[in-house]
Amino acid sequence: MRGKGLIRVAFLVFIAVAFFALPSMAATKVKLDGHSLTIEEVLSVSKGEAEVEITAEAMKQVEAGFAVIMEAALQGKPVYGLTTGVGWNKDKPVFEEKNGKRVLSEELLTRSKEFNLLSLRAHGGGVGPDLPADVVRAAMLIRLNTFLSGIPGVQPAVVNQYRDFLNKKITPVVPSRGSVGEADITIASHIGLAMVGEWQVDYKGKRIAAADALKEAGLSPIEPVGKDFLSMLSTNAVAAGQAVLAVEEAKNYVDKAIAVFGLTLEGLNGNVAPFLKATTEIRPFPGMLKASQAILDVLNGSYLWQPAEGRPLQDPLSFRTMGYALGNVLEAIEEANNALIIQINSTDDNPAVIPGATTIERADSKYVSNYLVKGEQNGAIYPTANFDMLPVVARIERLSQALARLSQNIVMQTIRFENPNITGLSRFLASEENTLGHAFGAIQKPLVELYAENEQLAMPVSMAGFALAGNIEDTFVNSLLAIRNLEKITDNMYHISSIQMLHTAQAIDLRGKVRLANKTKALYDGYRKVVPFVSLDRIYTSDFAKGYEFLKSYTVK
Repeated sequence: MRGKGLIRVAFLVFIAVAFFALPSMAATKVKLDGHSLTIEEVLSVSKGEAEVEITAEAMKQVEAGFAVIMEAALQGKPVYGLTTGVGWNKDKPVFEEKNGKRVLSEELLTRSKEFNLLSLRAHGGGVGPDLPADVVRAAMLIRLNTFLSGIPGVQPAVVNQYRDFLNKKITPVVPSRGSVGEADITIASHIGLAMVGEWQVDYKGKRIAAADALKEAGLSPIEPVGKDFLSMLSTNAVAAGQAVLAVEEAKNYVDKAIAVFGLTLEGLNGNVAPFLKATTEIRPFPGMLKASQAILDVLNGSYLWQPAEGRPLQDPLSFRTMGYALGNVLEAIEEANNALIIQINSTDDNPAVIPGATTIERADSKYVSNYLVKGEQNGAIYPTANFDMLPVVARIERLSQALARLSQNIVMQTIRFENPNITGLSRFLASEENTLGHAFGAIQKPLVELYAENEQLAMPVSMAGFALAGNIEDTFVNSLLAIRNLEKITDNMYHISSIQMLHTAQAIDLRGKVRLANKTKALYDGYRKVVPFVSLDRIYTSDFAKGYEFLKSYTVK
């Protein structure tokens, strides 16, 4: 009896624990309505930390948009993928009678589905390497959100498939290159192909055929019709998703770079005066003010606030102007995020379906009035230029240039540690026992190469290209290339800051017992756990790598 009682008690405890654990175990939900998606929500879903829901009102908009497409076809208006572009002969009827109601011809719908499938295949022309899963998930989320306005005109089945792929963590394999940036048609097509049961996906830790993943997940392939295929591939959602993550990584880096600079200024025995309100508010550029205040916050409690022997009145310009260099990056990040908020909550479709429209701009124009669709479902279908990614790409390129300019400051600061006349320390930061060595003399070279690469990567790419598609598509912004350049620059910044940290920590140790600020001391202590003081010359390559990994994972507190 005693054994049965223990079993019963254990079972009740298990039930109680499970019951109280349920709220914490439930996945976070992101509700999509087509117009209020945030950067934080994109990041959360991209990492697989949240599931998505679609509001009922948003689904009504999707249904209304698709109904406008079908009504336009019934009225004989040109609808690409339905009444045009599908090889439909003009002498064949577009509609037929069913139960006393006029509906689209079954033959027409069959031909449209065939055309949709062939079009998805024909636009599947990307070049590797494949995009990371978080970028693809961000892209699917953004496209799903923009579907919900009804403006893309897709059928509800397409919307549901995007939702289910995200929630069941089915991630299409998407190549990273092959777009000139006026909608990533040869890239995004791979997402559509996976949803119709073709191509490949990553699912449950395996790369498998999309058809097999759909079956295992209990989903069915969708049958795109009308302009479904166009809405799935003619979008900048891939670029937008990649940009959201790239800008966030740049932001994360800058948070750490501010702390690293604070420690570097302590290593220099530098002057805080250029960052005081008394000096910065004389010329109040917003980004510079914000960066200067952040530098002061990092240095709270530092010995730099007290007089110190040998402290110069004027530091080298790369130190004094750091508020401007960092401020330039902060402003660029803010501008990029503002542009992305608009992008991820707005459709970039061509044509655009406006469900519910009953009047039209310039109603006096018979030509413009032809875009109206009146019937069981009223609306309008307009050609647009909303696929142009220039507003986002211009800001991505500005951020790349700002980071490259920041890298110039950091490289110059680090090289200045070679000079005893500036630091008051030994040449090349050599320890007392390192009388025969080079110390840090040779490792200026990787710094300069990294800076040179950043300078090259920061060159604008949004103007490079050729006219395509019979000279119709004669503009280009190369959004994916611009974003990749930003990613590479940010990664180089971590390498540059790692080498900077090697110098900075060495200078702190050589300077002796000085009081570091709380935030810079935490940074210094964490770094010293992975990279020790340099007493004698050694191979520095592993120190660079350890510093890089340390900074990537470090969180400023």
